[in-house]
Amino acid sequence: MNYLAYDVGGSSVKYALVDEQGNLANKGSFVTPASLDDFYTEVVKVCQQLGKGRELTGAGFSMPGAVDNESGVIGGSSALDYIHDFPIKQALAARLGMPVSMENDANCAALGEAWTGSGRDYDSLAYFVVGTGVGGAVVHDKKIIHGPHQHGGEFGYMVMNDEYEILSEVGSTGGLCRQLAKLRNVPEDTYDGRQVYEMAAQGDADAQRLIDNMYEYLARAVYNIQYTYDPEAILFGGAISSRPDFIPAINARVQKILEKVGVARVVPKLLSCQHGNDANLLGAVASLIKSGAH
Repeated sequence: MNYLAYDVGGSSVKYALVDEQGNLANKGSFVTPASLDDFYTEVVKVCQQLGKGRELTGAGFSMPGAVDNESGVIGGSSALDYIHDFPIKQALAARLGMPVSMENDANCAALGEAWTGSGRDYDSLAYFVVGTGVGGAVVHDKKIIHGPHQHGGEFGYMVMNDEYEILSEVGSTGGLCRQLAKLRNVPEDTYDGRQVYEMAAQGDADAQRLIDNMYEYLARAVYNIQYTYDPEAILFGGAISSRPDFIPAINARVQKILEKVGVARVVPKLLSCQHGNDANLLGAVASLIKSGAH
């Protein structure tokens, strides 16, 4: 079987063919259109191109926002205003002429890793994606726990300190850059994560402190999730997760928390994600297969 996968983002839409074993082929992308009509046009064009000479079983979409696959409506907000608050799933299915499933982008990444990636050997997982903010997902029996408000796994909203700062601000690379820019009284977009790490390596005390704080807050979040949900493993995605020192740095701080708490004996198992930018495409198809829509 061949499935279509779309990963819809604010700047580009990635796509691919995915088979039932999770193998990807014919990967490509197009610039995210500025209007809904143009979005439909580009999505259909890809379907026609990849469908030549082969049968397509269904299409899975990784989407931003509070995605409700049952109603077909995406709530919340995102960089793409035109995808929200109407049954877009049904509209896509009508235009493509095949079953469609859609899932939140962070949830798709978690499902992709749970299917064939770092989480393939586990049934219960927590997933963190660390970037501009902190996103996440909770996986049980290879399925996403959405919650009644579609906010299951939104770890970035966790309050982390007495100043009521949330994890997305103090535990993300985006937050790291914004905090340093504020300290230096420069525009918010002055730094990227790589620059902050380079500054820390060169002895910049502010950069070192902020990086250390980020690891500490992520470690606290990991500890809290372990003792709230008790997953078999906790996965980390986002560009920073590929740094060889990232997981060890969080592990070291988790160990300090365990020692200070004393009664806590379960040591969280932390893993870096395997599929990178392909995880969302794989997860979109995994969601489609699990929904039974194909």
